Parts: sequence; C-alpha cells; structure tokens
Amino acid sequence: MTLTDRGNIVTKTILYARVSTADQTLDHQRTHAEAAGFTIDDVVADHGVSGVSTTLAERPEGRRLRDMLRRGDTLVVRWVDRLGRNYQDVCDTIRELMRKGVVVRTVINNMAFDGATKDPMQQAVRDALIAFMAATAQAQAEATKEAQRAGIDAARAQEDRYRGRKPSYDRAALRAVADMLAQGQGTSFVAKASGLTRQTVLRIKEDPAAAEKALAAWGM
Repeated sequence: MTLTDRGNIVTKTILYARVSTADQTLDHQRTHAEAAGFTIDDVVADHGVSGVSTTLAERPEGRRLRDMLRRGDTLVVRWVDRLGRNYQDVCDTIRELMRKGVVVRTVINNMAFDGATKDPMQQAVRDALIAFMAATAQAQAEATKEAQRAGIDAARAQEDRYRGRKPSYDRAALRAVADMLAQGQGTSFVAKASGLTRQTVLRIKEDPAAAEKALAAWGM
C-alpha cells in the first residue's frame, strides 16, 4: 500500500465506486482513476445500489467509507454522481467531508473540493460549483429515469398494438357463446344472454380460432 506523509500525518487516497448497472464496473472506475494520475491506496465500492433512493450513509460500504476517512485523506470518485444523485445528499456529503478535513477529487474534470480556503469569495465559488455539480447529477438521473419510463411506455404500446384490442370477454364467456351458437341460437339471443355486443358475438361466430388467439395474447 502506498501512503503519503503530510506533515507527520499518514494519509490515504481512497477510491469510492458505486456500481449500479452492469456497464459500470469497479475495474473500469479504478483504471480510469489511475490513468488520470491517482495512486489509489484503498477501494470502497457499493454494488447494485441507487444513488437516487439511497444516501451515502444508507449504503453498506458508504457507511464504512465515512468511518475510514480521516483528516488529510483524499477521496477520489469518478464524478460526483458516484456519491449520489440526490442534490441535497451530495451537497451535504461533500461539505461534511470538507469539514472533516478530507479532500474530495473527481477523475472527470479533475475537480478538487477541500475546506482549506478561508477566503469568502473562494468559498462562495467552491460552494456554488458543488451545488451546480450536485444539481447536474440529480438532473441527469431524472432525465435517465424519464427516458426509461418513456421507453417502457413505448414498448408496452407497441406490444398492445401487436396484441390488438383487449377482448371484452373472458374464456368462460367465450365457451358459453360457443355452446349457444353450437345449439343453433341466434346472434341476438346469444348477445343478450352473454352480455356481449352483437358485433362481438358475430366475430366469435365467424372466427372462433381468432377469438381464442386474442385471449391467449392477453393471457386471459
């Protein structure tokens, strides 16, 4: 393990990775960080967790990370969205770490956030940048969720078009109609007895196989 000695304080550089999907591998995030010039002493990763619905403190490894970090340590993340995708949580997390004396750095854009500066203007710029990046992380998550929702709706609509209109009868009603028709009952009589429209009874009479297929397509 490579450690850095800063003023007699032994510090670590820790990579935190949140791997929420199949294409967000831990190895990729570490390789990216090392390619950017970071020497990683330790890696902490949460797998299969959402950055929207779970705060850093609620994640198993997120809690361990908070306990591990000490004054002078550097926390490396690919981008702030690895900390979370909730605006308030990301802002609170970075500010808490800065108060603790931890430097937060991102691989993308090589951003660094620490509490060393005492100049109010520099603090204002830093805090505004944190807020902007946290807001961007949440906005991206919401846009992705909306796109996924739209994709699901479109797929369902396409499936519905493929399946056709949902039958107005169930399997029991279809059997009853078929039995009455087989007995020679008239269309109007069957419609009245079954509660179906005359047009529906006619469609069943003309193509009983299609009526069965419609029920099967809708899982009825």
